[in-house]
Amino acid sequence: QVQLVESGGGLVQPGGSLNLSCAASVSGFPGYVAWYRQAPGKQRESVATIHTYGYTTYRDSVKGRFTISRDSAKNTVFLQMNSLKPDDTAVYYCFLRLDGLEYWGQGTQVTVSS
Repeated sequence: QVQLVESGGGLVQPGGSLNLSCAASVSGFPGYVAWYRQAPGKQRESVATIHTYGYTTYRDSVKGRFTISRDSAKNTVFLQMNSLKPDDTAVYYCFLRLDGLEYWGQGTQVTVSS
């Protein structure tokens, strides 16, 4: 059983930055990893993904502002979020698909407000 623990959320003003972390209980944090988010009353949506060999994808609304990266030595995946907007307010979840199994973290709240 793999455990994922997110951290780094909080309250930030529009235009500000946050760096989310997802720490995994598996060495090297291999596999397909994604950050999802869910705002109140909305469906959960994919924000950014990183594949085993480093290929990344982003939803259009965050391209150029968010960056996903993996530090295998620290068993951690990051989501650097810049130029944050109120529409980015949501609970952010880390997701892992590995060896045919899927895992979710507990989520971390991001609130963008003045």
